[in-house]
Amino acid sequence: MKYYIIAGEASGDLHGSNLIKQLQLLDTSAEIRCWGGDMMESIGGKLVKHYRDLAFMGFIEVVRNLPTILSNIDFCKKDILGFQPDVLILIDYPGFNLRIAEWAKKQGFKIVYYISPQVWAWKANRVKKMKTCIDKMLVILPFEKAYFKNNWQWDVEYVGHPLVEVVQKFIKEEASQQKLSYPKPIIALLPGSRKQEIEIKLPIMLEVSKSFPEYQFIVAKAPGQEDAFYEHFLSSYNNVVSVNNSTYQILMQSTAALVTSGTATLETALFGIPEIVCYKGSNISYQIGKRLIKIKYISLVNLIMDRLVVKELIQDAMTTSNLVSELNLLLHDMNNQSSVKKDYAELKELLSKGGNASEKAAKSIYEMLIS
Repeated sequence: MKYYIIAGEASGDLHGSNLIKQLQLLDTSAEIRCWGGDMMESIGGKLVKHYRDLAFMGFIEVVRNLPTILSNIDFCKKDILGFQPDVLILIDYPGFNLRIAEWAKKQGFKIVYYISPQVWAWKANRVKKMKTCIDKMLVILPFEKAYFKNNWQWDVEYVGHPLVEVVQKFIKEEASQQKLSYPKPIIALLPGSRKQEIEIKLPIMLEVSKSFPEYQFIVAKAPGQEDAFYEHFLSSYNNVVSVNNSTYQILMQSTAALVTSGTATLETALFGIPEIVCYKGSNISYQIGKRLIKIKYISLVNLIMDRLVVKELIQDAMTTSNLVSELNLLLHDMNNQSSVKKDYAELKELLSKGGNASEKAAKSIYEMLIS
């Protein structure tokens, strides 16, 4: 059968690649065309567009790049019509994917949405349209099934969180491998995947290194960005280095981490690493977002646990002095460390209840097609 998959970010590329693996096991003749990244391409997807050309962060950035976005949407529609897939699989990336879903439903395509848009945070009114154009919704956060059922009378399927299997597999396979060699304990810096967010947050994170000369700070470079982009940021710091394609290796060996809000906060927690969650955007985008987004926390860890497990430093609170203060607590407060360890164990258990997410998602999609 023919599968058309659209992922617009690095995390979608990761989850899309694991979904493709499982689909290929179930359907040995699967033909897969996709928007995503290197991981989806390497596993056998025919890559149409790379996510690095699709990701625009913040309201102002989206408006500024609207002609490009509209052009991509038009191209996508034509490409889907040319391919004529048996199913269209949309992975997160709601601003783009929901437009495609509405159009594709009118064309008669079957539509699966894997990893729901975060409508429980903002734009809840999207759900009315989603119900009309999505044939199957596969969710990955435990509270989402009840949210859609109780608030919208929509039966969605919870498959578990795909990061659990990804992290567990990595830890198992890499435990016996040669580790990164540094003479000092490591503090990981994960400044995000988009240029706009890296430019804002990384300089603040780097300044923290000056207060901890006894640690080695390592910047995890985003897979979609060129090495040269990072060079001018790092030149003034003696105890900072950067690495490519080694985020998980860094996290396995880290003592603590400063992490941009997003999927990386959950990955860091699943590795058991104490972290500080960082967010800082353009002032206009932040002010607009603050008025529209209806959630208590910005990190997935705190949202899933429904309490403050990891510290969040948001916008004006994300300063070097605040990061230094909070990092000191993570490194030296034994009670804090014990509490974080206990909370992380509870988090992992909660996310593991759904089973192997990629396998369950692929099976659900395949069974829908052959039924």
